[in-house]
Amino acid sequence: MSSVIGDGSLWVMSMLRRRAEGGLARRKEAGGAHRYKMREKLVSIGDDYWIEDHDGNKAFKVDGKALRARNTLIIQSKEGQDLYKIQERMLRVKDTMEIEKGEGGTAATIKKAMIAPLRERWTVSIPGEGDWEVQGNILDHEYHIEAGRRERVAEVSKKWFRIRDTYGVEVEPGHDDALVLAVTAAIDQMAR
Repeated sequence: MSSVIGDGSLWVMSMLRRRAEGGLARRKEAGGAHRYKMREKLVSIGDDYWIEDHDGNKAFKVDGKALRARNTLIIQSKEGQDLYKIQERMLRVKDTMEIEKGEGGTAATIKKAMIAPLRERWTVSIPGEGDWEVQGNILDHEYHIEAGRRERVAEVSKKWFRIRDTYGVEVEPGHDDALVLAVTAAIDQMAR
């Protein structure tokens, strides 16, 4: 069926299949995807923000800091442990951003694709794991993240929430939720 369906339609068919299977509620019962509520322009420097899960529980804390001349977002566990750090680098190429692990070292490098005729494309390189591809409408928060060509990592959509400046991130099982949220936050920062 995928050879008959054009480029990008496989993702749509996958989304329709998931909806037919009962959507998020059905997958949640079976230990499926996790959905989080994110805010555009996450924090002002010096402010903190909680990323909530689908049930409205505090899941991760985003700490906005001004360190030296750099703006920094730190994704923390709800217990306050630093998981990932996204730091604006003044002298770096604008279309590249690194996410650091809380304990140090590179967790991911995000690069914007130079040629994207119909939709925006980004590549997320994760040391030791390979690349994730990000495609869709980044500015409108309607895109998906895939590992390779077929494995869905996450889906980002503004349609799940009616609150202004809010969008959802649905992370598939087997992926680091905090890293996916950090990647989403970094892309949001880079796209502005």
